[in-house]
Amino acid sequence: MRESWTRADWGLIVAALGLSLIGAALVWSATHHTLGGTYAVRHLVFTAVGLAMAWWVMRIDSRTIRAWAPWVYLASLLGLLAVLSPLGSTVNGSRSWLQFPGLSLQPAELTKVALAVGLAMILAERGERDQPPPHRDVALAVVVAAVPVLLVLAQPDLGTAVVLSALSLGVIAVAGASRWWLVGALVGGVGAAAVAWLTPLLSAYQRDRILAFADPSVDPGGIGYQVRQVRIAIGSGGWSGQGWGAGQQTQGGFIPYQHTDFVFSVAGEELGLLGAAGVLLISGFIVVRAIFIARRAQDSFGRLVATGVACWLLFQTVQNVGMNLGLLPVTGLPLPFVSYGGSSMFACWIAIGLLGNVHFVSLRRVY
Repeated sequence: MRESWTRADWGLIVAALGLSLIGAALVWSATHHTLGGTYAVRHLVFTAVGLAMAWWVMRIDSRTIRAWAPWVYLASLLGLLAVLSPLGSTVNGSRSWLQFPGLSLQPAELTKVALAVGLAMILAERGERDQPPPHRDVALAVVVAAVPVLLVLAQPDLGTAVVLSALSLGVIAVAGASRWWLVGALVGGVGAAAVAWLTPLLSAYQRDRILAFADPSVDPGGIGYQVRQVRIAIGSGGWSGQGWGAGQQTQGGFIPYQHTDFVFSVAGEELGLLGAAGVLLISGFIVVRAIFIARRAQDSFGRLVATGVACWLLFQTVQNVGMNLGLLPVTGLPLPFVSYGGSSMFACWIAIGLLGNVHFVSLRRVY
């Protein structure tokens, strides 16, 4: 245990904890005028549970994680199938949730963890011998990635499907697959998105979210209104912001779902450009640290796991901040560690645990 404490990647842990605590403050500001401190307290509870999960994952033998990978993947598929069954619940046009007494679970969030370890397990064997993966292994990896992506699209949840695709492409690329596999996977992903758009798969609510990116007047009373209010909030923050708990748009309750998808707008309005940039710097530090851990990994499995986590957190952060700034369509993705939500928080902290595990293995082999 002493070795674990002294050799833990404390920079990574402190950065993730810092983001989570900033998130609690932003969630409180966005919800206290209507719900008191309930959501902020829950956010802190989710953080504590997530931190415990991360520490547990760090302590597991990497060979055990590798052996569990197929079962974790199968469990994630069962969760995705469950939400498409009568057990699932629809929120904002997407059938993505399983409701339990006092708790709701979004299996698609945990699928990110499953893909990170599952793809690494498939592609790591040849990497241990400094050889590119054979075509059959790459083909299997593409199929393993495509199944959950298609199940998530069926919910439909286009944003999460794109994150899963980016994670998968990153792992397959770093594993050394031929560029033709990458081009084929990219074309397949674009084709799946086109099919989702050209068929009734996407709900009217989700279509309006995407269309409102180009023209907020498409849905002036719904997502178009929300997008305008978010832009007003961020634009009014200036350099130093209006003060925590003092943002006019935030405290007036003008932005629906501000504590989840649009929590970055609270930072922009109340903490200003400097505060929002601080949130991005900490997020960027976590991604850069994940890349550094991947580069220092002493085995192919660890390198690919860390790569998958880096691609996941990077792409999801860019997508969330981009939709808050009006640079990307609204897809409903949470900001890692900052947005309110147990499923997202647990998945992100498990990702920190996986990075810490790879870090531990690297240190053991060095010393």
